[in-house]
Amino acid sequence: MTLRVVLADDEVLFRTGLRHLLEHEGMSVVGEAGDADALLALIEEHGPDLAIVDIRMPPLHRTEGLAATAAIRARYPGTAVMLLSAHVETEEAVQLLAGGARGIGYMLKDRCGDVAAFIGALHQIAAGGTAIEPTLVTLLLQRPHRGHRAIDELTHREREVLAAMAEGKSNPAIARALGCTKRTVESHIMRIFDKLGLEIHTEDDRRVRAVLVYLKEQTR
Repeated sequence: MTLRVVLADDEVLFRTGLRHLLEHEGMSVVGEAGDADALLALIEEHGPDLAIVDIRMPPLHRTEGLAATAAIRARYPGTAVMLLSAHVETEEAVQLLAGGARGIGYMLKDRCGDVAAFIGALHQIAAGGTAIEPTLVTLLLQRPHRGHRAIDELTHREREVLAAMAEGKSNPAIARALGCTKRTVESHIMRIFDKLGLEIHTEDDRRVRAVLVYLKEQTR
């Protein structure tokens, strides 16, 4: 299925380059916007599968993209959102992601240069998954926290696996990154599900919910 995409970024050159990339990869760009209001209008008009949104847009270039994303998730839950940023916006991004991880992604703009990873992440979130910038995951793991959390029950390797899941990596990709077998990764994931108290549903659903627990508990 061809993904229908809306782009929102006030940098015209970046937006144009991104459109060419997506079209080359077989996606259909149905609209482009330079600010949050235009973005929301395009989504209402076209009902795209995916919106790619810059965090900082006019008029203040602060967190307009985050506010627009919150509105999209509330009004148009069928539209997945990939947030892009030139810098890691830890607090704001985590608060948004902790509101529900399904169909949401967060990546740095310079990661778009890794075409295979970027396009894979877009398909991942369009299918209801999650794809989180590795730098953000690393910062979250380093954050101090108070009190006991469910993820504190996880071993170091299980936390590595969960962090990789938050980045949107598949089981084979996690195995390659950690230097172990796919079966070992599957065993770690089953223990993660058990320790986080996630009941049996579909595999994809539990992966998303595990990431959601992870993100929520990083904000405590």
